[in-house]
Amino acid sequence: MSRGIRFLVSTTVFCLLLVLSLSLLHLHSSSSSYTDPFPGPTGWLPRLQRHASAAKATAATTVPLPPPLPPFPSGPTRTNVSHLFFGLGGSAKTWYTRHLYSGLWWVPGTTRGFVWLDRQPPANFSWPDDSPPYRLSSGPKTGLMHRLLTRSKLSSSRWSPSQRIARIIKESYELVRDGDEGEVRWFVMGDDDTVFFVENLVRVLSRYDYREMWYVGGVSESVEQNVKHSYNTAYGGAGFAVSFPLAEELAKVLDGCIERYRSYYGSDEKVAACVSEIGVPMTRELGFHQFDIKDDPYGLLAAHPIAPLVSLHHLDYVKPLFPNRTQLESLKILMGAYWADPARTLQQSFFYDKTRKWSVSISWGYTVQLYPFLVTARELEVPLLTFRTWGWNQGPFVFNTRPLDPDHCEQPIAYYLDQVEEVEMARLSPPIDRVL
Repeated sequence: MSRGIRFLVSTTVFCLLLVLSLSLLHLHSSSSSYTDPFPGPTGWLPRLQRHASAAKATAATTVPLPPPLPPFPSGPTRTNVSHLFFGLGGSAKTWYTRHLYSGLWWVPGTTRGFVWLDRQPPANFSWPDDSPPYRLSSGPKTGLMHRLLTRSKLSSSRWSPSQRIARIIKESYELVRDGDEGEVRWFVMGDDDTVFFVENLVRVLSRYDYREMWYVGGVSESVEQNVKHSYNTAYGGAGFAVSFPLAEELAKVLDGCIERYRSYYGSDEKVAACVSEIGVPMTRELGFHQFDIKDDPYGLLAAHPIAPLVSLHHLDYVKPLFPNRTQLESLKILMGAYWADPARTLQQSFFYDKTRKWSVSISWGYTVQLYPFLVTARELEVPLLTFRTWGWNQGPFVFNTRPLDPDHCEQPIAYYLDQVEEVEMARLSPPIDRVL
């Protein structure tokens, strides 16, 4: 058979099959009938509306909705410092020097909580009056299986410091549950070298409904640390807060959970993994500062984000915040500004003198930067790169930075806060006017 004849036969067979298929389809559509279960006006939109209404009515009758929560509390019942319970991870070895940090913000009789140590402090160490009271961490009770694992090569012979510190939230919850601590809405975790700005912490947590599950904190400043330890971890040095309902659920599963995540480096990463298993995401607040940076933190503090300053950490690894001062002296100056006006501390403002063509950036309670030339607000809000990452690299960071020009003529003139004094407006001479 020639190629032309074979093509003609193939085309004929294809056409016959196509006609037969169309005939069967028409026969099926003619014999079948569709009945709209929700009769009414024709057209796709009315039909879609009828289906949606019916589905909503069916769901309402078969799956009853939970009763709504009462209105979010305000006024006298608004969250205050008495509703916070702190759990600080420490050790008997480091507390001798690091207690100086807690003495800056801890107010005996007002702030509540404990610092959790690995063993009793030395007998010759007198516990400071301005420090939080201490408790000794207890080991998790996981039964025979854990004891068998600890004797094998699958596990170390003792619980790691990070596992001990991860359990502080469980032990704090059990203290509150079984004791007479009064109403606790939030458990706040931190390190023994974390400096909290408690009034601002209360301000931040007051925005959240403590009757729901919340996990509030901040990430590292360095991308390298977030890639290694997760962007979904609220870093423990910066501190993080867990609402009472979430702490209650964590206490039920924490011992077994941290054993599953034994290979994770830090206690905060272990807690984050357990929170993820419960299904609660991390809510990021920009005022929590892990301070995974080294060198000079000036650029970061001089262009602080518009958010309440909640915490500082790793202060032993950066230069003093104020020149010609020790770190402790620097923090006392900053805390003086904080006690005068907590919410405004480190908040940045811009001003311009059009006559002189000056640009002024103010970080309240810390520094004033004077540029003898005009700089856009878009540029002023970006921190100067006076610091490096935790691994001594120049970045990247989780925020934008701008290089510090090596030419001193292109750098701002920096003024630092010396002291805070409350004066009457009549004593200001000359009177202060806003430069437009």
